[in-house]
Amino acid sequence: MLSALSGGLGPAQLGFVLAVAAIAGLSRGFSGFGAALIFMPLASAIVGPKVAAPLLLIVDAVAALSLLPDAWRRADKARVFVMAGGAAIGVPLGTAALIWLDRTTMRWLISGVTCALLALLISGWRYHGRPRPWATVLVGTASGLFSGAAGAGGPPVIAYWLGSPEPRAAIRANIVAYFAVSTVLSIISYSLGGLFTWHVLALCLPVGLAYALGLQLGARLFRLAGDAGFRWVSYALIAGAGIGSLPLFDHLLR
Repeated sequence: MLSALSGGLGPAQLGFVLAVAAIAGLSRGFSGFGAALIFMPLASAIVGPKVAAPLLLIVDAVAALSLLPDAWRRADKARVFVMAGGAAIGVPLGTAALIWLDRTTMRWLISGVTCALLALLISGWRYHGRPRPWATVLVGTASGLFSGAAGAGGPPVIAYWLGSPEPRAAIRANIVAYFAVSTVLSIISYSLGGLFTWHVLALCLPVGLAYALGLQLGARLFRLAGDAGFRWVSYALIAGAGIGSLPLFDHLLR
């Protein structure tokens, strides 16, 4: 039974992946972002991107279900589906890269994407122009590409929509609703690509539990101390994940 739930990993490897999942959940719980940017680079070093990406997709989709009903009622569905139209282009392209590129090349790309998206988050840049359909589609395409390849489609959408003068509650609803649609697109794309293997499904329960525990702890820490300091802790964790997971340092992770 324990062997089945470990997905074939040894105790040290499984323990590392579970610790990474808990830290990723912790980051999302107290800052609202960073899960994919922490989990994907580090978990990919152990199980490979083709396992880490669908594993995170399932775990995070289940964790986000509770946010969806209220967000879907509040969201501007027309704008959500315009952006999702771009994601419908980007997700299959990202999935194709995940499937066809070799493991080492994909890990270099994931680490590079992680560092680039971290720089975008730290810069605080926001799009303050009028949201135009063509720009919304382009952002959706970029987000879908990053989601399909590395499960990290959040930063482009956040930078684009958080600059809007609309109320924060409406923007948050749009973001949550968009990622619900994007997740469905990713599930379809990953299914067609044969990425949901028994190895992935076996790891969902232990990794999901570790992620959920981190999420709950992060949410409690946020209520106690607020976002200011923890946001920079998340930035540091993401930077460490992006750099420390480079194939150059594989001897430290084995």
